[in-house]
Amino acid sequence: MSLFVTFEGPEGSGKSTQARLLYESLHARRFPVILTREPGGTRIGDLIRRIVLDLQHTEMAPTTEMLLFSAARAQLVSEVIRPYLEQGGIVLCDRYADSTFAYQGYGLGRDLAELRVITAAATGGLRPDITFYLDINAAEGLERKRRKGARSTGQRGANDEWNRLDARELEYHQRVEAGYRELIAADPERWRVLDARQSIEALAEQIGAIVEPYLASITRLETVL
Repeated sequence: MSLFVTFEGPEGSGKSTQARLLYESLHARRFPVILTREPGGTRIGDLIRRIVLDLQHTEMAPTTEMLLFSAARAQLVSEVIRPYLEQGGIVLCDRYADSTFAYQGYGLGRDLAELRVITAAATGGLRPDITFYLDINAAEGLERKRRKGARSTGQRGANDEWNRLDARELEYHQRVEAGYRELIAADPERWRVLDARQSIEALAEQIGAIVEPYLASITRLETVL
């Protein structure tokens, strides 16, 4: 058996932190686990990430954006995610296909039926077993991300992780947030919605408790002496 867990949420929700904490916890317990992200996670995907998130690429067409994200995803599934799952491992992914529906579908107004066809081709139909949605309103999440950047650089609003999508108008991010709620309502058994305004520790504890029952079918790694 294997386990595929994804993390979704608006900007500033803390999903990357929680994905890393779950990885560290499972790794310490000798579970076969990897942590990856979208876009990226492969050499090709990381190159695409630089292009698609670069603040200077303001002329990028919505179709180009959608196809670049899907191309990076196809490479990640083929090269990393599917092979590791086939070995019986646990894959944690910071964003996955739901982000395309939320950001390019609901956010940019791309046709959802078209996105389903393209996403099915990119993923080969691979779906997560669990998707965590860290819930925070768009305005609060963006302000969190700005504050984080200001603390790390000493200059308010400056942030190496502040990207082309972050810089879009608040209304865009609000459409993304509303889109996530539509996705959750359509597939409630897969999604686990958690309040992102809780402490990091409280969130990590909740996520660990939700994942725990799934671990019974995962074979731990042998201790290396």
